[in-house]
This record gives sequence, structure tokens and C-alpha cells, in this order.
Amino acid sequence: MPGFADHFSSLAEGYAAFRPPQSDDVIDYVASLPARRALVWDCGTGNGQAAVGLARHFERVVATDASTAQIAHARPHARISYVVASAERSAVRSQVADLVTVAQALHWFDLEQFFAEVRRVAAPGAAVAVWAYGDVTSDNRSLAAVLHEFTRTTVGAYWPPERRIVDDGYRTIPFPFREIHPPSFTLSARWTLPHLIGYLRTWSATAAHMRATGTDAVAQSAPEIAAAWGEPDTAQIVRWPISLRVGFVG
Repeated sequence: MPGFADHFSSLAEGYAAFRPPQSDDVIDYVASLPARRALVWDCGTGNGQAAVGLARHFERVVATDASTAQIAHARPHARISYVVASAERSAVRSQVADLVTVAQALHWFDLEQFFAEVRRVAAPGAAVAVWAYGDVTSDNRSLAAVLHEFTRTTVGAYWPPERRIVDDGYRTIPFPFREIHPPSFTLSARWTLPHLIGYLRTWSATAAHMRATGTDAVAQSAPEIAAAWGEPDTAQIVRWPISLRVGFVG
């Protein structure tokens, strides 16, 4: 798709298997914003994690992503229509969306064109919610330190420049809607060590490191991560801070 910087199609299978689930608390909150719940457009849906949660609340979900591979790995649901389309040209009809959501994808979009598309598809009283989770961490201080080192030093130079928007908590981007201030949320998951290792392999920075150096950063760091983790099959809680911006169109 012209203009689409595709960092994830080659990682789509791992993305579907190892990425953390979207926060039910965030989904429930953003779904409560519009007065009507006929249709939600979930843009940059990836494998449909947010879309499946939104389907609990809306009659219909249109879930779009520019990556054909991501859509191919999306979770089927009777209320969800998956469509390969860009954020800037969604193929959603005009003035039908009661809510527009973007989970972990806004930083890849042409913001001016995307916001124009939001205004086109938004129904009267429509809400907009965009969010992203930051760096993975843990209450286990040794593990948290090792994960920070891997994220910021080992593969730190290989993050796409758009990642800075996530690091800034989406606060440095324009948000041309009638904004309100949401509650604070944290994403958490209970994982084993193999799941965490699989997750690290889904990162765009990990893949870029491999392409640039020919070495596997995850394999090189795995012994240190394992030492901080302990028994690999013992589940532990890992966490991500969530940055969320919400508002209303018009």
C-alpha cells in the first residue's frame, strides 16, 4: 500500500501469538464514551485485539489495517468486519462511526490525513480514543532492570523514529478534538518466560537489529533475562504503562 511503512507484516504470526491482550478496563471505558453504540471503527487493528473487546459493546465493528498479513491473523468474530485499508483512506462510510479507536498504532499514521478521515466517518456525537502502551516492566527489580537494558540499550538504536511519540505518551502530537481527561490505566499480563521471549521477538526494533547486524539480540540477552526471571515456567506479572487520549468530534 503506497506510503505504508510496514514494520509488522513479517512478524504477524508472532504478533498474534505473543503480544499482550488489550486492557479490558480501557476497552470498557472508551466504549462508554459515545451515547450510541451502533458502529465503531477500530483503525490499525493489527490482529484484532481491541476489536474483539469492542465487539462486546457495539453492534458492529469495522476493523481496518494496512497490513494484509495482520488481517490474515485476525481473530474472527460475528460482529467484526476486517478490511485491509489505510488509516487515511479507510473505506468506512461517511458519518457512521459512533467511536473511532486506535490501539498501539497512531504513531504510524499521517496524522493530518487520519484526523480528516476521522471527521469524515464520525457520526454526530462520535468519540475518538487513541492509546498505546510503553516499555514492558516488572515488579521484580532485577527483571525490570534487564528489560530496560534490552529495550533502551541493546535494541535502543533500532526503534523507528515514530516510537518517540509513544515514549512521549502521545502528549506531543496534535489532538484536534474536544478533549477530556481519562482515568489512568496500566496493562498487565501473567506470562511465563517463553512467552516473554516470544514477545520480545515481535518488536520492530528486534527485527531491525537482526537485519542490520545479522545477530539475534533476543538470543544474546536471553540468559541474562532468564537469570532474572528464575524458573522459566513459573508465571509472573509483567506491566506496561498506558497513554490514552480521548475526545469528541465537533
